[in-house]
Amino acid sequence: MKVEIYTDGAARGNPGPGGYGIVMMSEAGHRREISEGFRLTTNNRMELLSVIVALESLKRPESTDVVVFSDSKYVVDAIEKAWVNKWERTGFKNKKNPDLWRRYLDLQKPRSLQFKWVKGHDGNVHNERCDRLAVEASKKESLLVDAEYERLNA
Repeated sequence: MKVEIYTDGAARGNPGPGGYGIVMMSEAGHRREISEGFRLTTNNRMELLSVIVALESLKRPESTDVVVFSDSKYVVDAIEKAWVNKWERTGFKNKKNPDLWRRYLDLQKPRSLQFKWVKGHDGNVHNERCDRLAVEASKKESLLVDAEYERLNA
């Protein structure tokens, strides 16, 4: 099965309240939207977390071909240019978000994954929807705690 995933992250202030938005579509015609907000985080954490949550929500990851569309150069370049593999070999020394990168690396191994960068705020319907979901999530009254971020940056 083939699944297209659009992701986006947002932070109001950096750091500040943030959120992520995800739109997932399968070739069988299924569509799912996911979003969540956090009280203190960064834009890059939300960009990466959106990819992680999307991959974690796949029902049959081992038999799913996935294309992830993101407007985050941070995420797409780190993965497509294999920077994250180098970061892993060096123990993520002096790199931000090692907790999330480790979580991503555990997820990506058994999957067929492809990442494509899309220009943000450029009229791509699915990317625009993810952006709205992320921003709306960051404005919820009850926001989750990005525990690792707050622990390291208190």
